[in-house]
Amino acid sequence: MKGFIMRISSFAKAVAAGVAAGSAALATAVQDGSFTTGEGVTVALAILGALGITYAVPNKRPA
Repeated sequence: MKGFIMRISSFAKAVAAGVAAGSAALATAVQDGSFTTGEGVTVALAILGALGITYAVPNKRPA
């Protein structure tokens, strides 16, 4: 059961990082009033990168 809880919290941490990175990239992309394909790719890569990297880093084990 402990491993299951650890996976859920790792997933939640990754989703929160993806949302933060995606919203930051999206806010930057729409500053000029338009949204291009290149900016969409940048937002998608920011989300996927944050999800992957954050999920790969293990949570600190409780003492």
